[in-house]
Amino acid sequence: MRCPYCSSDNTKVIDSRPADDNTSIRRRRQCEECGKRFTTYEKLETMPLMVVKKDNTREAFDRSKIESGILRSCHKRPISTEQISRIVDDIENELFATGENEISTNIIGEKVMAKLKDLDQVAYVRFASVYREFKDVNTFIEEIGELLKK
Repeated sequence: MRCPYCSSDNTKVIDSRPADDNTSIRRRRQCEECGKRFTTYEKLETMPLMVVKKDNTREAFDRSKIESGILRSCHKRPISTEQISRIVDDIENELFATGENEISTNIIGEKVMAKLKDLDQVAYVRFASVYREFKDVNTFIEEIGELLKK
């Protein structure tokens, strides 16, 4: 690491700790040449996760889209924002844990439905009706019938 004051590359770490957001490391450094101190932040560099949509277009992963879909499905249901946030965190972690650079909306949608099915069946059916594009009442009845079997 080069010193920002004298450009020497002879520096040492004198303190290291997690940053406030817990996603990076804060390092306090001291230059061996001029003696001045400075702070650096170390963060894992990741490739952006790309989402492959139904029409094969690609866009950067946006967690807020998952969150808004779940929020709409859970409208007026006894589900806390903490529970929703936890679901979104779990899905996001699962997606990044795959190590893939691209992920289809089908995989994301299925993960959301699986989480909602365990949390609240009404929210699940609401989400499924939009995600699977239910065309008529019979499709709703079939989906509810599958829920009742289990």
